[in-house]
Amino acid sequence: MTPVTEKGTQTRAAILERALDLASAEGLEGLTIGRLAAELRLSKSGLFAHFGSKQELQLAAIEAAAKRFRAMVIEPSLDQPEGAARLRALADRYLVQLKTYEGGCFWAAASAEYDDRPGPVRDAIAAGLDAWMAELVRQAEIAGVEGPDRYAFELYAIVMGANARYRLSGEERVFDHAREALDRLAAELPA
Repeated sequence: MTPVTEKGTQTRAAILERALDLASAEGLEGLTIGRLAAELRLSKSGLFAHFGSKQELQLAAIEAAAKRFRAMVIEPSLDQPEGAARLRALADRYLVQLKTYEGGCFWAAASAEYDDRPGPVRDAIAAGLDAWMAELVRQAEIAGVEGPDRYAFELYAIVMGANARYRLSGEERVFDHAREALDRLAAELPA
């Protein structure tokens, strides 16, 4: 990799890190090339060269969020055997990752913002969430859970409920409540 290409890759990564925090707090529509350029002290044309359009910036942010989620939630859980142990690890890390964004869960914010807006951005958000739910269902099936779809939904709902309540109240105890609910859900897992 040439130094220019390496610097460009680092710049793009820095832009996307800031974009993820902004999008989690203010939505994907709040991402503008001008705002990011000002915050990161880059020229608009330089930032535009990395993405080309607002939609491309939004899609790149969704892809970066998926990579961050994979690195923070999925990959650390891979050391656990598939099934019940993996589900427990995924649930624990899923709850913890909520605090890694300035505005709470990126996926919760993005899905609420785009749930009724057709187009490539909504499709990318839906694909990311669908992939996550499919993995939870798959692990629940491997664990032998009765009703793996329901189990995956409840796990998802507990974490998203904690995110929403924390964002509105700022009360840390919601994470304790969520942890207790996840523990009750884990008690359903076959031994």
